[in-house]
Amino acid sequence: MSLHESGEDYLETIYLLTQKNPFVRSVDIANELGYTKPSISRAMRILREEGLVTVADDGQVRLTKAGKARAVAVYERHTLITDFFMQYLGVTPETAEKDACKIEHVISEETYLRLRSYMTERGYQPKNV
Repeated sequence: MSLHESGEDYLETIYLLTQKNPFVRSVDIANELGYTKPSISRAMRILREEGLVTVADDGQVRLTKAGKARAVAVYERHTLITDFFMQYLGVTPETAEKDACKIEHVISEETYLRLRSYMTERGYQPKNV
């Protein structure tokens, strides 16, 4: 499935919010991302149509199994790339975060797996997701 960068950002945000609070609503996503309510509503509709989230009558947003798998994959890429920039290149945390957020969506699977292997061989311990 070809999900746009913004869709992956929404999934990652929902995933991270559920780690802090089991009840996530659209307003929580809007506050976290700084987006308007109409933008969030449109995104939730698209993610629902893609089978990646469910939205209950009480407003609770939940990742489906497929949505969670996609969110975890994006988050793993994000953290690995951020850590690589900081630990191996000495990039500041702010810059590493910002750049990783862009790269996580466009890096090929081959390059990501090679980067992960490179880091693991040098003692990198991935964060538990």
